[in-house]
Amino acid sequence: MVTLFGTDGVRGLVNSTLMPELAYQLGRAAGAYFCKTKGEHRFLIGMDTRISGSMLTAALSAGLCASGVNVDVVGVIPTPGVAYLTKTEGYDAGVVISASHNPFPDNGIKFFDRNGYKLPDKTEEEIENIIILDEDIVRPTGDGIGVIREYPELAEKYRNYVKSTVDGDFKGMKIVTDSANGAASSFLPGILAELGAEVIPIFNQPNGVNINNGCGSTHIETLQKKVVEEGADCGIANDGDADRCLFVDEKGKVLDGDHLMVINALQMKKEGRLNDNMVVGTVMSNLGFGKALKKYGCQTVSTKVGDRYVLEEMLKHNYSIGGEQSGHIIFPEFNTTGDGLITAVQTLRVLRENGKKLSELNSLMTTYPQILKNVEVYSKNGWEENELIMDSIRAGEEELGADGRILVRASGTEPLIRVMGEGKELNQLERIVDDIASVVEHELGVENN
Repeated sequence: MVTLFGTDGVRGLVNSTLMPELAYQLGRAAGAYFCKTKGEHRFLIGMDTRISGSMLTAALSAGLCASGVNVDVVGVIPTPGVAYLTKTEGYDAGVVISASHNPFPDNGIKFFDRNGYKLPDKTEEEIENIIILDEDIVRPTGDGIGVIREYPELAEKYRNYVKSTVDGDFKGMKIVTDSANGAASSFLPGILAELGAEVIPIFNQPNGVNINNGCGSTHIETLQKKVVEEGADCGIANDGDADRCLFVDEKGKVLDGDHLMVINALQMKKEGRLNDNMVVGTVMSNLGFGKALKKYGCQTVSTKVGDRYVLEEMLKHNYSIGGEQSGHIIFPEFNTTGDGLITAVQTLRVLRENGKKLSELNSLMTTYPQILKNVEVYSKNGWEENELIMDSIRAGEEELGADGRILVRASGTEPLIRVMGEGKELNQLERIVDDIASVVEHELGVENN
């Protein structure tokens, strides 16, 4: 069987690779997995603003009910809102119908356990196995069948919780928000206004098909212009399901997840809230990230790409902040997953506490030039054993020395080898990355085989 779950749940093109029939099967299997004991069982389902969200919610809910599970549908809500409510409201599990930053024809299904954490690989495998052994799923009858309840009021609890994570207000701040026409649209602009900020919202009118369309954290150009035009203190961009967040300073420059983690970590260190003075990044974190934190007395550790791996490392050692360059930032003090709304209000709090412009905080970290080249290959296997490829990597590393690095890795989702280089000199970096990519292409490229 083809593996259903990817790095962040089940995703695909709706009515093609992600069918409502599959959503129904996933509902039945998840119900069977999470609700093995007798008694009442409850699931919470939320979604982003995609046109397919209601269809998939209905199919998944039907599958859960067929397994005897009661379903509460909260409606449109950020992904981290489902994680928070699943834990605090005592649900057996939570589900988000979203494909995050993907275009609107795609959608996805991701689960959270009763503690608000994304499922480990082993659990996802077990749910897949239940689908394969369909006959093993109990089919209750009569009053054993689950019921579906619309419960939009729950969203207000999450909204109020986000506000409660900051003391005081943001009066005197002028902020532009870009909600990607997604789940943050009816949340972040309102939260910031209620906290006293002057808010100029853009891309907050979802119509089912405009999510992530030329907006949000993956298309930040309009926000950059708007911040400068309005003379705003900053801009905030979320992605479609609002689990990530990027900032734009008053000059229009982007602050990615690395910069936001540096800013927040140093404030937490000042306040005695940064355990072991450690910050968790990934292998894709910029070289400047670690150098900046080291300069101010902090340490860093890197994990594989993916916020689940960041979280694993954080939970193992009780670290206080971690995340990805893309803007998935986890504050375990406040939530169990990346939360674009909490990242936003926490960063604004730091801005307020320091009394500086965001561009000044942005300068705490110097971003090293970074180049990424993707090489299409006929096979991702065995590249680490290819002597010519390894020799080219070693030569690049030797030339860059301590002022740069090379990272070569296979894509987790596509037939690609990714060659990433960082260093001080852009021209030198381009040449080195091109050289390595050329060798990979010669040895494993599609056209050469």
